[in-house]
Amino acid sequence: MMNANVLNMASIAHALLSFEPLGLADIQEAALLDRVDTKYVFAVNELPSLLAEMTAAYRVLTIDEARLHTYRTLYFDTDDFSIYEQHHNGFGSRYKVRARKYVGTDTAFFEIKHRTNQKRTIKTRLPIADVDLALSKQAAVFLQANTPFDAERLAPKLWNDYQRVTLVSKGRPERVTLDVNLEYHWEDASIALPGVVIAEVKQDWLSYESPFIMHMRHMGIRPLSYSKYTAGVYSLYEHVKANNFKVQIRRINQLTQGISQHEWAS
Repeated sequence: MMNANVLNMASIAHALLSFEPLGLADIQEAALLDRVDTKYVFAVNELPSLLAEMTAAYRVLTIDEARLHTYRTLYFDTDDFSIYEQHHNGFGSRYKVRARKYVGTDTAFFEIKHRTNQKRTIKTRLPIADVDLALSKQAAVFLQANTPFDAERLAPKLWNDYQRVTLVSKGRPERVTLDVNLEYHWEDASIALPGVVIAEVKQDWLSYESPFIMHMRHMGIRPLSYSKYTAGVYSLYEHVKANNFKVQIRRINQLTQGISQHEWAS
């Protein structure tokens, strides 16, 4: 008998077949490297019906007929986790430093995400041969040009693996990413979140007329800040502070225990 996650993934794959495909070259027009983000966290068993409602408004990234794509990310931080602390303490201007591999296309980038005081996300990236535990000279120069951090102070801290669906709006500058089967690991420690979806709406300017945002509201799912990096850190490193992440920790725990959105909202 198949387990619930296998059944959910089969339902998701079936729902994705109803979308018009969009090629990798075409998606570059909707890269949105300078954008406003809105995030949601909900149960994976709600995703197939949600996708069925989105087919008229969005196309799906399709590479060699695959519509669900595997990502692998390595995050860097200082020994005292100063990047993590920026996020925990709610700094208006904060960064993430990572190397990411797009497994399906065998391509990789060294990436920097900067959340500005104007609540915009600016992503810059450098093509690399592969994800490596050590920063190359090129990556070090790129880091110092785009962040206040010294490459010599950064070290790898966390692996994050997941699968992603990327939807691109037919009528507005907007992308929606849907991440499932999240796993965090470092050395011998690991945690998996098979029942959770992390959704992110990426727009040039925030618009509540987004079909996805409107449907989230219809489903009673409220926006919830969630960083895969900070979630991985507080899940695997016992010594870090996590007080300011209590709401998202509680929500993730409820989803992994099978508590519905409506039970949580009440």
